Amino acid sequence: MTSINTPTKTEQGWVVDIPAEIAASLNVAEGSIATLQVKDGKIEVEILPPPSPELTKSSLRIFEKYKDAFAEMKRLGD
Repeated sequence: MTSINTPTKTEQGWVVDIPAEIAASLNVAEGSIATLQVKDGKIEVEILPPPSPELTKSSLRIFEKYKDAFAEMKRLGD
């Protein structure tokens, strides 16, 4: 293995980028991610496809429109 994917911790579990070679062997889109959750002493995995170009564009547009509000929320904390 040439690289290691470090999971990103979330409130519900972890998120891991699926390497291209594994995505190909699973027959899922390149750029997909795996979510990992612990349930009954086992790890459950859900594979999510990469966002569509439209979703990415929309997310960036919303971020730009409300970036000052997001910065203020981040400053104030949860």
